[in-house]
Amino acid sequence: MTPITFAHRGGRAEAPENTLDAFRRALEVGATGLESDARLAADGEVVLVHGPTIRVGLRRAKVRQLPAARLAELGVPRLADLYAELGSNFELSLDLKEPEVVGPILSVARAGAAVDRLWLCARDLSDLDAARRLDADVRLVHSMGRRAYGDALERHASTLARAGIAALNLREGEWSLGLVTLAHRFGLLAFAWDAQEYRRIRAVLEMGVDGIYSDHVERMVATVGEWSAPPTA
Repeated sequence: MTPITFAHRGGRAEAPENTLDAFRRALEVGATGLESDARLAADGEVVLVHGPTIRVGLRRAKVRQLPAARLAELGVPRLADLYAELGSNFELSLDLKEPEVVGPILSVARAGAAVDRLWLCARDLSDLDAARRLDADVRLVHSMGRRAYGDALERHASTLARAGIAALNLREGEWSLGLVTLAHRFGLLAFAWDAQEYRRIRAVLEMGVDGIYSDHVERMVATVGEWSAPPTA
């Protein structure tokens, strides 16, 4: 199976991050997935922004203190805007920046008939457990650095499998062929984030990862296309 190509924050190396323009461009150049960060605005709507604050003129304001309509004026889209503008014919990976954002995300995704292509990512297993209680079928991704579990990766993979986690997400340089094989043995997909250079994208492809996150969308799409193309006679 060809790995999912996630445009990290819409492909921030090629367009302003986490904007509808970036997401649209990423899909136009061939990304099969989008990645973003989910937070709640003051009115409880899900908005796509990485940090807890944004610049408003000469000052910074907290995302949680501004309504979604005002945030949209400042270039921060709502999740509902993403589906309304671009449809749902793509994989969407959302980093859960606040535990309480899960319920609203699921509501928006259900309204857009997009839950089956949604991936919810978090560092804390407790956040993923909470998401699982809200929807038994939602696909969950555990994103942590390799150092967090040291040499106990097999035990960690077993824990994730028992918890119904769909994928393990590690920085691309932390994966090896052996670790990908281990993840697959426990029924986990292997996602590699921060894969930016051609040689590193190619390296994780050769290991057999199932998804790649990159800021450089065109480079990622081209590399995956070359790797997956059938050999010429």
